[in-house]
Parts: sequence; structure tokens; C-alpha cells
Amino acid sequence: MKSPEQKQFFTITELTREFEVSTRTIRFYEDEGLIQPVRRGRTRLFKPSDRRLLMLIMRGKRLGFSIAEIREIISMYKEPPGEAGQLNLLIKRVNEKRDQLIQKRKDIEETIAELDQVEEQSLTRMAELGVST
Repeated sequence: MKSPEQKQFFTITELTREFEVSTRTIRFYEDEGLIQPVRRGRTRLFKPSDRRLLMLIMRGKRLGFSIAEIREIISMYKEPPGEAGQLNLLIKRVNEKRDQLIQKRKDIEETIAELDQVEEQSLTRMAELGVST
């Protein structure tokens, strides 16, 4: 059996199993122009480069990047300034995403603290009223 690196083509079924996504998801990425399988009649055959792109797309989605951001990062690799530009853009996007997540975490921690305070005040007032919890 050939390793994924040795295969010339992958079927949509193979990719859906490998990446645990639906065929609809893969077709969506195709419709978005992120991957371009070879067509043999009604059959889609994906090249190893499509598989690598799908791997990058899935990673980007896990990291919270939008399709537009993923497209921008991928397109940088294909055109000047090439890989160096792509890596610089990726670093910029990663830093932006990290900053957003840090802010979200701060907002969540503040909300939890406020909820704790409201709960404590409510319990104190209930005790003053003689109401048991």
C-alpha cells in the first residue's frame, strides 16, 4: 500500500475519511477555489498538492481563520512574494488571532468574576431575607 506521499491521486472519499469532513465540505473548498481537483467524468481526483492544501485549510479553520484569511495566506505562496511573504503574512495573522483570543479570554474572566459577584450578593441577600437555598 502506498503512503499518502507516494499516491498520484486521492478520491474525495479518501480525503473525507482522512480529514473527518463531509464531501460537502470538500466541495465547498473546491467552490471557493482553494483546491482544484482533476475531473474524470463525474469523478474528482485530488492531487497530493490538493491534499496538502486541504491539510492547511483544516489547520487554518481549527485556528479560527476565516476562509478569506486562509485564501489570502494560500495565494501568497503561489504568487510573489512567495513563501517568504506567505510566512510573514501567516505570522501577522497568527499574532492578530492570538490577540483576539487573549482579549476574549480576558472578557470571559471578567464576566465570570461578575457572575460570581452577582451570585454572592444574591446569596447574601437571600440569607438576610431568611430564605434558604
